[in-house]
Amino acid sequence: MPHRTVTGSPYGTAPDGTAVHRWRLDSGSGVSADVLSFGGIVAGLRVPDASGDVGDIVLGLPDMAAYSAPHPYLGALVGRYANRIAGGEFTLDGQTHRVPVTDRGHALHGGPDGFHRRVWKGGPASGNSGGLAALCLQLHSPDGDMGFPGVLDVEVTYSLDRSGTLAVEYRARTDRATVVNLTNHSYFNLAGGHGDVLGHTLQLEADAYLPVTAEAIPLGPPVPTAGTAFDFRTARPIGDRIAEEDAQLTDAGGYDHCWVLAPSAAPGVLRRAACLADPGSGRRMEVWTTEPGIQVYTGNALDGSLTGPGGKPYERHGAVCLETQHFPDSPNRPEYPSTVLRPGQEYRSRTEFRFPHLTS
Repeated sequence: MPHRTVTGSPYGTAPDGTAVHRWRLDSGSGVSADVLSFGGIVAGLRVPDASGDVGDIVLGLPDMAAYSAPHPYLGALVGRYANRIAGGEFTLDGQTHRVPVTDRGHALHGGPDGFHRRVWKGGPASGNSGGLAALCLQLHSPDGDMGFPGVLDVEVTYSLDRSGTLAVEYRARTDRATVVNLTNHSYFNLAGGHGDVLGHTLQLEADAYLPVTAEAIPLGPPVPTAGTAFDFRTARPIGDRIAEEDAQLTDAGGYDHCWVLAPSAAPGVLRRAACLADPGSGRRMEVWTTEPGIQVYTGNALDGSLTGPGGKPYERHGAVCLETQHFPDSPNRPEYPSTVLRPGQEYRSRTEFRFPHLTS
């Protein structure tokens, strides 16, 4: 039986001098992942292709110095609130809270010093005894952190099972009403980082999406995708209609939108959200989640200024993000699924990245 392991090693220091560790999760069956305690970053995810050749399918950076410098959330855990809050402001229980703005006058991914910039406490999880290679990361976010109310204690568990599925389990509790929306911001290229992803095929279990303003704030209720460039109900190449003269695409430079997923059978039940495939390598990845939405971002702002561990520049559309989450600006949209967490409640979310080509 394959032996699943979790091993840690020093990985430099964060900007504040805190020691950072890199944790390697090995499924024992060909899939392995590297996770940093800095930002909970998935720095590597090695998956065999259809011929058995192993390649890294996420964009990473060369070293801790590169991760400490500004970068577009490569592989990071983002929070307290993934995606955008309009104007960096929301009202909860009659009190207005302000989050520092970072993107065209809006708060993005929890503010400039969000969870992606923190050093998480980490170590092998108890689940390792159950046949998993599992890493548990914990973070204490104090009351008022980036303007958000209430103490928030967060636990995120990354695990690999014998089939090579990478699962991300999120839990959080608070002592005061707050808003929470957590996700992982990995950039995927199933060709092992070679070329762009415009030839990757994508299928989404969604028949509606959220159109946005030029500043990426939702315009209102979901609209049907049928007949539009946003219709991925049937698998088709990402680049098939990405260059259409549609303001939703031209303003963003590609896709950077939240699709509304088909409801799950019951709260907390996993269902398939997406299937991404690379015809060249034969790799396929399914995304399963308990979340109501998935933000698809096609690396529109990648411009070659960042390079990977091998020195290869990351160019526009060189990867795609599939961020499972609640909807953007939900704290200001009572008609959207609520992101409010209150004392006595537990925030729970789970997303799995499955590789069916390994077992078919």
